[in-house]
Amino acid sequence: MRTCLEINDLTKAFPGVLANDHVNLKVFEGEIHAVLGENGAGKSTLMKMIYGLYKPDAGMIRLFDQELHFSSPRQAIEAGIGMVHQHFMLIPELTVAENIVLGSETGKFHYRRKENEELVRKLSERYHLDIDPSVKVKDLTVGLQQRVEILKVFYRKARLLILDEPTAMLTPQEAVELFTVMDKLRSQGVPIIFISHKLEEVTKISDRITVMRAGRSVATLETKSTNPQELANLMVGHEVLLQVIKPPQAAGETILQVKNCVVSSGRVDKVKGCSFEVCRGEIFGIAGIDGNGQAELISAITGLGRIKSGRIIFKGQDISSFSVRQRIGAGIAYIPQDRQLDGLVMDFKLTENFILRDFAQKPYAKLGQFQRKVIEQHAARLAEDYDVRPRGIQSLARNLSGGNQQKVILAREVSRDADLLIAAQPTRGLDVGAIQFIHDKLLELRAKGKAILLVSLELDEIIALSDRIGVIHEGKLMDILPGGNVTKEELGLLMTGVALAKEG
Repeated sequence: MRTCLEINDLTKAFPGVLANDHVNLKVFEGEIHAVLGENGAGKSTLMKMIYGLYKPDAGMIRLFDQELHFSSPRQAIEAGIGMVHQHFMLIPELTVAENIVLGSETGKFHYRRKENEELVRKLSERYHLDIDPSVKVKDLTVGLQQRVEILKVFYRKARLLILDEPTAMLTPQEAVELFTVMDKLRSQGVPIIFISHKLEEVTKISDRITVMRAGRSVATLETKSTNPQELANLMVGHEVLLQVIKPPQAAGETILQVKNCVVSSGRVDKVKGCSFEVCRGEIFGIAGIDGNGQAELISAITGLGRIKSGRIIFKGQDISSFSVRQRIGAGIAYIPQDRQLDGLVMDFKLTENFILRDFAQKPYAKLGQFQRKVIEQHAARLAEDYDVRPRGIQSLARNLSGGNQQKVILAREVSRDADLLIAAQPTRGLDVGAIQFIHDKLLELRAKGKAILLVSLELDEIIALSDRIGVIHEGKLMDILPGGNVTKEELGLLMTGVALAKEG
């Protein structure tokens, strides 16, 4: 089998961090090669060197027997390397064809619509990526937008395709369609590097797997000869419990009631009459494709956004008009979706981030003055209890990995002993070890009788943790199902607006 990409002893260091330490990788033509690793294992740095965003300190990159030295992504693209990023880089108001040819249009003065649409149509047929070139991107599903990104890569004559967390934003059905596309590309000899943290997907679609840990490539395995448990153990360097153990538990009194809630953004209703309740000792999960009203619903409950109509009842009290500070004081804790934008002040120290919710309250403040010793003791205790690395409580939040940033937020919110915890995408982008840690903490809160509202795009997570699951589509709550016996396929249908047939 012909070698497409060969990487030997690739090394990259940043101040105080050896991000890649003599990494080796070999990708064959016509194979799907998965790259796995914890947050901070060096996957992103490696891909950025392959794609020309970083220059290696040492080592070699060879593509189809030609040694390459990139100083920009443009050179990587010209050499035949194409990368589809997790967050798409499309212009919604332009058509599929316009997005694909943007920057390299035929014709010097005028856009040749028919010519370009025909070109894109032929390209989509060649790679079995069926799509209408004349449709505006804003009118496409997330799965079809991803096809546009892949076609952009092949339009620029890519010979190697890198997919970075390609299923992160997809429904189960869309993920199956992507795997079908990947399988067809493989049959045409296209080599694919597949970066994912979803072990079941990796074992389902890949041919070989390279596992990275602490900046090194620790193993390359034939997919057919391994399993998710072995891969997880290799990623973290010790035994990992993959299965969530959730003991049965009776729900207690109702803590949160959302009644006919309508939330608008501009002139558009993003949440359309949602009603549900969350009880003590219960994890209530909300599943849905990203952008279907989850963010607006959470903003309304936390007080960051306003409701147009309806009511939000917390512990029997209408808090619809409460400020954020009043809701925090009433007993609501919140893990936001974007940890860096909304969860932390990146240029604050950990000592300061640990008390963001209560900085003006005793015992952290007295007569308008911070109580430094008390704050430092509190921070040191939380850093120890939640295994925040590095332990230095004077470190800036921006110097922590994503997983450790999330631990800081979790520690702060849980330590407040609130009655309701709202957790929005609490494990997004985290490795298997950090995910297990956060799952364990959520189940501990459940066992203590706390109410938890979990919003996640990860259906495995929703199913494993939730006692009940509400599915949202275009701002409407399609159904509420018991968490124990629902399938991903059923959730996927509801997520796309298809009601489930009722028995009897």
